[in-house]
Amino acid sequence: MDADELKSAVREHWSREPCGTRGVDPAERRRFFEQVERERYEWEPYLPGFARFEDGRGKRVLEIGVGAGTDFVNWVRNGAVATGIDLTEQGVSLARERLALEGLSAELVVADAERLPFDDQTFDIVYSYGVLHHSPDTAKAVAEVHRVLKPGGQARIMIYHLRSVTGGLLWGVHCAAKLRPWKSPRWAIYNFLESPGTKAYTTGEARELFAEFRDVDITTVLGPGDLLLMPPSQKYKAWRYQVPWKLYPRSLIRMLGNRFGLGMLITAGR
Repeated sequence: MDADELKSAVREHWSREPCGTRGVDPAERRRFFEQVERERYEWEPYLPGFARFEDGRGKRVLEIGVGAGTDFVNWVRNGAVATGIDLTEQGVSLARERLALEGLSAELVVADAERLPFDDQTFDIVYSYGVLHHSPDTAKAVAEVHRVLKPGGQARIMIYHLRSVTGGLLWGVHCAAKLRPWKSPRWAIYNFLESPGTKAYTTGEARELFAEFRDVDITTVLGPGDLLLMPPSQKYKAWRYQVPWKLYPRSLIRMLGNRFGLGMLITAGR
């Protein structure tokens, strides 16, 4: 795929299944959003501590990739002057619905992370959790984060970590088990993790991505993909995956610690 085709494929993927909504009954809307929020923070309990929603009070906050609006509504609840973007109409619609159910309002627009429709030095905080690695030109998206941050502002970004349990699992299923062990975990992630073209980075590569920022701090954490906490996606519902999914040694994986986590949490100043 060229970049435009890849971006269209990414948009189609996340329109079908906005982040965090898999397996949640959408019939009763308030309960739907409550379950999405509960599961997000149960599966990723470190996320609120990384985002620090309370820091947004009275500040201009941009969230790139609002998905189902779970994190975005927390910025708004905590008094941020919040703006959210998503590549999909579906994501923006869900976030607007979520706000309306709580009697809240904030700016939400369909936009591309690689071409943010905002002036230079607009935001105090730019937040994006598990989004920028899906963009065909992640480096351009990171440069856009830097551009729209005010001097003294901070980016809080999660992108995927290459040397992760998830990368190893995907390599085992799609490379070793299919007799193509020469393929890499990076290739497996690119082709089989979530939307087409998903990228993952070493911590050194992440530092290069954020070279224009100051005070860059990077940590890795075990996520729900490493621990297989979420319901399997459609591609993994075949019977041959069901038993391994149920017998997966989650306690042993937790003993490995966060060193091999898929989530790479980055804070960086301008």
